[in-house]
Amino acid sequence: MLKAEIRRTFLARRRALSAAEVERRSTLLSQQFFSGFPVAGWRWLHVFLPIAQQHEPDTWLIIQRIWAEFPLVQLAVPVVQNDGKTLRHYHLTPQTPLVANHWGIPEPVDAAEMPPTAFDAVLVPLLACDLAGNRVGYGKGFYDRFLQQCRPDAQRIGLSLEPPIAQITDIDPNDQALTACVTPERIWQFN
Repeated sequence: MLKAEIRRTFLARRRALSAAEVERRSTLLSQQFFSGFPVAGWRWLHVFLPIAQQHEPDTWLIIQRIWAEFPLVQLAVPVVQNDGKTLRHYHLTPQTPLVANHWGIPEPVDAAEMPPTAFDAVLVPLLACDLAGNRVGYGKGFYDRFLQQCRPDAQRIGLSLEPPIAQITDIDPNDQALTACVTPERIWQFN
């Protein structure tokens, strides 16, 4: 399938989910994540904050559990820059104040900036991924540019409310593949 068709199809599917169903799938996804990755061994985890109106996976379930059970793991979140093309990354603690930007995404205020090379793992938002680990996002390329700056050994873990599709047919050379994708049912590992 082509990215544009995948984007339309999966946006419509996600919008059709009730808030209760998004929360149910998010809870299962969080359980899969903690059962399948060596979270305690990471120093820094990059996590996106969900856009509720887009019915994105509720990453607050992961964030709150890390704060409660893995106090040595530090968290960082992205902030879209004024150029509309790049992300910067800021330390997130339970005390970090957040303000919603014009897309409705919560962003930290007065937090320390972290370089992309700091992260041991990155939780990547997506609309869909395929069985090779290629992903389709909202089409702005933020995460492809960001992941190019991360360490080669950093895990790139997609969070998806849906299982992978067979194939994304119009992969770009700049697209950054995932190393794994967590769904409510299981974890998919990619080469």
